[in-house]
Amino acid sequence: MARHLEVWLLGAHVGTLSQIDGRLSFAYAPGATTPLSQSLPVRSEPFDDRATRPFFAGLLPEGGKRKQIAKTLQVSTQNDYALLESLGGECAGAVTLLEPGQSPQALDAPREVRWLDHAQLLQVLDEMPLRPMRAGDDGLRLSLAGAQDKLPVVLDADGIRIGLPLNGSPSTHILKPPIAGVDGSVFNEAFCMALAGALKLDVARTNIQTIAHGAQQRHYLLVQRYDRKPGVPGQRLHQEDFCQALGIVSEHKYQNEGGPGLAQAFALLRSATRPSAPHTLKLLDYVVFNALIGNHDAHGKNFSLLYTPAGAVLTPLYDALCTAVYPTLTEKMAMKIGSKYKFSEVQVRHWEQFAKEAELSPAQVKKRILDIAKRLPDLARATQATFQSQGNSHPIIDQIVTLVDQRCALTIRRLTAPQFDEPPPEAA
Repeated sequence: MARHLEVWLLGAHVGTLSQIDGRLSFAYAPGATTPLSQSLPVRSEPFDDRATRPFFAGLLPEGGKRKQIAKTLQVSTQNDYALLESLGGECAGAVTLLEPGQSPQALDAPREVRWLDHAQLLQVLDEMPLRPMRAGDDGLRLSLAGAQDKLPVVLDADGIRIGLPLNGSPSTHILKPPIAGVDGSVFNEAFCMALAGALKLDVARTNIQTIAHGAQQRHYLLVQRYDRKPGVPGQRLHQEDFCQALGIVSEHKYQNEGGPGLAQAFALLRSATRPSAPHTLKLLDYVVFNALIGNHDAHGKNFSLLYTPAGAVLTPLYDALCTAVYPTLTEKMAMKIGSKYKFSEVQVRHWEQFAKEAELSPAQVKKRILDIAKRLPDLARATQATFQSQGNSHPIIDQIVTLVDQRCALTIRRLTAPQFDEPPPEAA
């Protein structure tokens, strides 16, 4: 039996997602001119399952969160169509999926929000592990990619109340609770994002929030969505991550399992952006920053393209977390630098190899790495002092500052004395 969902982009009907015998297909509507994805250019012929699935399944939660949602909704974990049918009202970017005959809210329609008091917000936070995306709640069809707990929310104009967007209303922020088993993750991510901002990188605005109700107190992150137009209620901006743009399914987001590497990432930017030079230099900064702070989880879904009236651009940095401070998490980076997955093994020749594969000037790359490595330790200490003055101290930040010191010193030493290779030190 064939089933269909109508696909809307920026409030306009652009095509139809179909499921026939368990396989997906997507066809653009007659007259559609705006592509959903770099991997789905506008054409009259429908796209088959292999071409369709990476973009649409890439809108959905992953891993254990996906399994929990499927259990709640009583559908198969592998049934992308059923999950999109239940969750695809408010997604990353400007995509909305609706039943035939339905249409999205008008851009100027009043937003429908279920505002939460402190007790209700605490309940939402407590229930997130068992109720990802609030799946099954009346009026809520929310989806975000990723394997961690997160929830699209609305922050009121005064920056005080938090609510859940109803009936297709756009969210403004992403709420991220602590990651189970990752000590201090809220402080870790907030610090890394603030450090990126101190380095003058383009970064998603991220703040630690604290909520208290009776004897209970919770810390969580509130991240302002860069794919929503500030000050224009209801205005979405379209975006897609690099896996979607390259037609790679989320299950293969890591390079060692078939996901994109840095060479593919830079090639994508060159083909999608005009002029591309500012965006390739911006991505270079992201790569160097992630390496020096120990963010080993910077995979293909943690970089995205944002579609603006002026064309595609590289999005602000997001999801920057120092994973290297946790002994239980992998030492392997999600994308190789040269031929090396472990930062401790990266020598000057591997940075040069990366530069050549990414079609960058090795001399320019070396200069930029050294510039960042020389500035980052002092910026880390200054950012740490700011966090302390704000009452946001946590032992994990001390560990990150130490790790940044060590990695920057090692990198400077290797890049300024490249005539020999050093053994990988334990501390790095």
